[in-house]
Amino acid sequence: MPVTIGSKAVDFSLPGVDGKNHSLAELKDKDAVIVIFSCNHCPYVKAYEDRIIAVQKDYASRGAAVVAINSNEDAGHPEDSFAEMVRRAEEKKFNFLYLRDESQEAARRYSATHTPQIFLFDRERRLRYTGKIDDNWQEPGKVARKYLREALDAVLAGRDVPEPETHAIGCTIKWK
Repeated sequence: MPVTIGSKAVDFSLPGVDGKNHSLAELKDKDAVIVIFSCNHCPYVKAYEDRIIAVQKDYASRGAAVVAINSNEDAGHPEDSFAEMVRRAEEKKFNFLYLRDESQEAARRYSATHTPQIFLFDRERRLRYTGKIDDNWQEPGKVARKYLREALDAVLAGRDVPEPETHAIGCTIKWK
């Protein structure tokens, strides 16, 4: 069953680039959790990395946490290997959890299709927003709609998300 607006977050236990396993359960004190299906090789993800870092920085004190999950197979995409994930996280100084979904089970259970693809959950872990980060992946200075930030602001204020679903853009998840 796909994760749809109003449905509950699917938990996971996945290895992180910090050498520890992580799950949603450890984020129980967070008012919002942003799960982003991500990777290393996709130009869309690379274009959004600084904006994802900024979201974590700007919203951490308000009770939100970003969790990025790389579900791509790495035989045909060696840039997406766990070792390369560790390197990329260190290079970019990721301030959020970056997890490896080697089995691709998390991506399947979320019905994720793209990188980056956003799943924003509220305190009760109900899906409140899914889709893209904003409306201009190529030129951050020309962004008119910041969909993820608009949704986060609404969730953290206890309001309905104005646009709960947008079409995720980016590379497709690379399946085994």
